[in-house]
Amino acid sequence: MKKIIHILFLSILTFGMSSCSDKEKTIDKVLEIESGAVLRTIKITNTTLDANDTSTTFSVDVEEQDVQDGGLFKQINLFVSLKDLTPDNGTTPPTKSLIKSIPASEFTKGPVDLPRGTVSATLADAIAAMGLTTAQYSPADVAVFDLELELTDGRKFGSANAGGSITGGFFNSPYTYSGLIIGCPPLPGNYTVKMKDSYGDGWQTTRGIVASIDGAETDIFLASGAAGTFVLNVPAGTNELKWDYTGDQYGSEVSFQILGPNNEDLGSFSNPAVGILPVLLCL
Repeated sequence: MKKIIHILFLSILTFGMSSCSDKEKTIDKVLEIESGAVLRTIKITNTTLDANDTSTTFSVDVEEQDVQDGGLFKQINLFVSLKDLTPDNGTTPPTKSLIKSIPASEFTKGPVDLPRGTVSATLADAIAAMGLTTAQYSPADVAVFDLELELTDGRKFGSANAGGSITGGFFNSPYTYSGLIIGCPPLPGNYTVKMKDSYGDGWQTTRGIVASIDGAETDIFLASGAAGTFVLNVPAGTNELKWDYTGDQYGSEVSFQILGPNNEDLGSFSNPAVGILPVLLCL
């Protein structure tokens, strides 16, 4: 039923826009009216950082587009802040710190003649930028990386001034990425995933949540209905457990909660962003 309604809506929308010229496309409106520039995610290479190996690297490939197809591109400013999820060792305030600026000259023309390049930083880079000691962060904390697009005319764009039409969908330009700090074996046992779909017809995805146990992946999703539960067994001796959310055609309808073996609340998520989930329970 949901699909029929959406198809009908799209048909009405198409009819209502039939008088517009072909040049009046969404990208033109976004670039000329809403923001002036976008920074599109092409590939997320890695967002997992190892507390025991500070050379591990956050890395994402992005593509810049402005009203001059890259002609206004000056640089990308990479910031980081710590989301402290482990209060046992004290709470570190989330101070936003500049790691580096990457000039447009380090980008090359991609398949559609727009500037493409890699934005990356090691955990050591992030920790140094924030001025933290090893006692101020630990596995299960999250390093939040913020990209700021700066143009030659002085304008700057980031997560603070990017609307929903930019951060999701075709543009896939969130500007912000979460890097989970790992470095401890997980508590073994049964982890419970409680899933919901507000529309009541299951998730419209083929993978949903991907749980990786030492590299072996398990897909977890709500195949039908309004609610469901999945139990994941993490055996003793596991070195690494990671959780990723792969997205959904109707992501606003998706919510879920992950519980540890002793019913620990490891996170509740509603309309979550695609990417690694800040879920970690150390042994």
